Amino acid sequence: MDATSADVIRRILISAIPILIAITFHEVSHGFVAYKLGDPTAKMLGRLTLNPIAHIDIFGTILLPMLLVIATNGQFVFGYAKPVPINPMNFKNPRQGMAISAAAGPVTNIVLAFFSVLALKFVIIPLTAVSPASVTETVLSP
Repeated sequence: MDATSADVIRRILISAIPILIAITFHEVSHGFVAYKLGDPTAKMLGRLTLNPIAHIDIFGTILLPMLLVIATNGQFVFGYAKPVPINPMNFKNPRQGMAISAAAGPVTNIVLAFFSVLALKFVIIPLTAVSPASVTETVLSP
């Protein structure tokens, strides 16, 4: 295995945990907000769980990102999770309920990004003073 392949594999492994956290919280937030607004569909189907396996779509979460990593040498990657089912007929106001439920995922992503920046600024970057090479090589390298 050459250095480039090892770098791509390392980047995939380092990226997998935050990506799984992001897709899990994103999808659960859609279902949780829908549940709070009167739609029990996601809860009845077991999709209001923080277990990332429930939110993994074989093609969108695994195959598509892997194909893009291979095709672009890791320069361009995207994917998607298994959507949480929502039945708008369970909302008192279906149009408003769908809008709020739909917004919950992206809002959750913004909140996660904010906390990630805080962790980077106050935890990870200060660690570079203790062990600069290991932190820079594993976390901060592009």
